[in-house]
Amino acid sequence: MTKTPATSKSAFVTGASKGIGLAVAKALTQAGYAVTITSRSADEIRAAAGQIGADVRGVVCDVKDPQAVQREIDAHVAAFGGLDVLFVNAGVGRFANVADLSIEEWQDVIDTNLSGAFYTVKAAIPALKVRGGYIFTLSSLAGKNPFEGGAAYNASKFGLNGLSEVLNLDLRKHDIKVTQIMPGSVATYFNDHTPSEADAWKIQPEDIAQLTIDLLNMPQRTLPSKVEMRPSRPDKKQA
Repeated sequence: MTKTPATSKSAFVTGASKGIGLAVAKALTQAGYAVTITSRSADEIRAAAGQIGADVRGVVCDVKDPQAVQREIDAHVAAFGGLDVLFVNAGVGRFANVADLSIEEWQDVIDTNLSGAFYTVKAAIPALKVRGGYIFTLSSLAGKNPFEGGAAYNASKFGLNGLSEVLNLDLRKHDIKVTQIMPGSVATYFNDHTPSEADAWKIQPEDIAQLTIDLLNMPQRTLPSKVEMRPSRPDKKQA
């Protein structure tokens, strides 16, 4: 692809082969950003990049690997001349009560959802400091509301919320904004779910993408540091 001039704005979105990450990446490109999207699957990220089109880099990157994350952040900066927006989205869910949850499942969730977020942000901070920027962390209402069987997932999202709040304190003096987005039920492929018409009542990935663009357009002096999102109406079957 043609190298984008350094004056262009750019964004880096993890876990963007489908669902929320893909919707956010599409919205960012439509808003004029050159974008790097990541996934652990080469086939899925190739297909996602094909959906987006111009000014997108699709790369294979496991956020659990700090060296891989640093390498791809550095490659993004080299390709696009800098970094303005980081959307930390990559995440997994493993759900079981503590007695049945394996150590491997615990580690997979914590290493992806929490440590992976840390690695990604840490790799991106030097580039974001150059011209200021915006970090979005995709958390969940599960980051404040525990539920049975949610030990690993709850812990990862509670931790991500704490990390996000500290990032705000650490980075605001560098003109870097941090917003944690905490959605409830979203119509995505998360946890092997396939979205269908039955999910029409849920938050849609495009809704979170619209929120992202709206936040980027806020005056520089203003920061919504935490945004909770819920479906405006409950599932009719549960109402």
